[in-house]
Amino acid sequence: MRQFFAWLFLIVLMMFLVIGGFEMVHPFGEPPSTMDQYIIDNAQEEAGSNNVVGAVVFDYRGFDTLGEATVLFAAVMGVLFVLRASEKKEET
Repeated sequence: MRQFFAWLFLIVLMMFLVIGGFEMVHPFGEPPSTMDQYIIDNAQEEAGSNNVVGAVVFDYRGFDTLGEATVLFAAVMGVLFVLRASEKKEET
């Protein structure tokens, strides 16, 4: 019986967290901050790019993109090393 109430409490807690998360989401089409409008208005002059998405990825968030690429490269290299090691192990 005690376990039932624990599960019930967890389910109710999760429901409140999900509903609260949906309540905090901004309405579709409205920028959540003034920074979004600033980037849309000034991307062409500051980044020299007609593509706002490209300007954000490569100019405004360049170091973040570099970090993501580094993590992706490390993950791929790790998988290749593991597969190569298991392939050599099977040959012997």
